[in-house]
Amino acid sequence: FVCTQKELLPCQSLPKNLLFQLLGLSIATLSTVTHYGLHFTLFSNISLESNSYRVIHHAAFYFGICLSMTLILAALLSSAAMVRESQCLTAMGFFCFALAFCGLIPAACWRHTHSTEVEDSMMDVYDLVYEEVRRNASSFRRHELTAIHEAFLCCGKHSPFGDTANVERKTCPSGQVRDAGQDCLREIQDFLKKHMDFVFTLLGITIGFTVYGMILTSFLWFSIHFSSNLERKGKYNLR
Repeated sequence: FVCTQKELLPCQSLPKNLLFQLLGLSIATLSTVTHYGLHFTLFSNISLESNSYRVIHHAAFYFGICLSMTLILAALLSSAAMVRESQCLTAMGFFCFALAFCGLIPAACWRHTHSTEVEDSMMDVYDLVYEEVRRNASSFRRHELTAIHEAFLCCGKHSPFGDTANVERKTCPSGQVRDAGQDCLREIQDFLKKHMDFVFTLLGITIGFTVYGMILTSFLWFSIHFSSNLERKGKYNLR
């Protein structure tokens, strides 16, 4: 479509709102993959009530979904506000961006102050399952340990409690040789570090775009309020 001079501001701002919607969809996708991904669901199902991993796992999913819905709603409200030149819709869009910002800052602080909590909780779960299998306490635990080894393509760990060859022979993937196998604790740590680095990068980008959205909606509100749009001056005739 062709934008007239009167429609210049909405047409220029639509790509920006599309970026917010794509960002919201990206966060929702990442949250869904994290919650339902094989690597994470294994530990969530195995972890005990005393372990904090299950709580973190569910909290991260709900936070990501709520954040993505807030960003998408803010983008839609901003688009409607620019088209209709509504102060009410603009204020609602600003409130959504501010709400997202107020949620992102504590999340970033938590990520910085509890950088190893998720990693430690996952390793605690693996240690628990591994030691129970080593003591032949549960055949069901042996099945869980085998599933972890297959998911992370690793084989056992270096244990200070004696020979572990019997455990690894029963639970490692077929064709996995002990000498060529990878320490599972190291594999879990590397996998989680890459995932958390990606999450933290997306978190930083979201904070930047959220601040940008708050600034844009503020200028739009004042522009509509004083009837002096920054992108246009004078009167326009519809042709």
